[in-house]
Amino acid sequence: MALSGLLDIELSVPDPGELAAFWERRGLRRTGDGVLGTADRDVQLRVAEGTHRHLSELHMSCDTEQDLADIAARIGAMGVESAIEGPTLRCTDPVFKHRIVIDVGTAHPLTPTQHRATNGPGEQVRTNERADAVSEDEPRAPRRLGHFVLGTPHFERATEFFIDGLGFRVSDQILNGVATFARIESDHHNLLIQPGPTSYLNHYAFEVDDIDAIGKAGTAVVAEREDASVIGVGRHNLGSNVFWYLTDPAGTMFEFFTDMDQIVDDDAWDRDHCRRDWEGSDGPAGFSVWGQKEPPPEFFNPPDLDVIGAAREAAGLD
Repeated sequence: MALSGLLDIELSVPDPGELAAFWERRGLRRTGDGVLGTADRDVQLRVAEGTHRHLSELHMSCDTEQDLADIAARIGAMGVESAIEGPTLRCTDPVFKHRIVIDVGTAHPLTPTQHRATNGPGEQVRTNERADAVSEDEPRAPRRLGHFVLGTPHFERATEFFIDGLGFRVSDQILNGVATFARIESDHHNLLIQPGPTSYLNHYAFEVDDIDAIGKAGTAVVAEREDASVIGVGRHNLGSNVFWYLTDPAGTMFEFFTDMDQIVDDDAWDRDHCRRDWEGSDGPAGFSVWGQKEPPPEFFNPPDLDVIGAAREAAGLD
């Protein structure tokens, strides 16, 4: 079950040039034709032309070639065909219909966060100078692609494929599997599957250094498009990450996040924290600890879902 990393995703949109330019302005680097990366990882986001906005490819890593064979056997038992060529497995997601590529290997490590000097009660760390968040010229660039969220009316089948087939590990679930947070790295979640009226990409998320990086990057997006903000800033309960959700020029929601729970002992997490039946505002299952408590309707039902549903139906994907 040794998936090891979320490497990159491909987004197909009607105007890929506009989306690529948007992320270049946010600090991503163009490293190829339609390919964008960060300072540490040359490929994090790929953009392609499509009739509607959707996730068109998911690229992950695993530890060994035996892992590829094990994944192929598990998804094969579910009726999902795959092909292994050398250190790479390819298949098509049975619900969302995007391509899945799994390579043997690991993601390039991240350089440590450049911590800001911060003053607190009884603690003078930064003296005789302004905070660097005040003086820096540009917002800090995103550090890596951290997770993605999928909505679908077939959430049970999708959850089975990702968990039992590909090998994602459950971190928390809402209402016994109605929504599932799952991971392949140490992050609390690299994936969330939730109900939706059609199968679609709800959002994708980039990790940044800290809350100042979130605030400055989000403010720069809103300065370009006043209606870009969806909800934030706040701190989630499940995952504990600080967030700000906005929309990109193609209409896809994305998240700037920081300070997510890190799970390095699966047994301890499963024993002490993981629950499969979080409900409503029970414990940490509410939307946020602070910030807006309830997301707006478009958080779960983007205004273009009818367009996405019609495109999928026309392509025979549903």
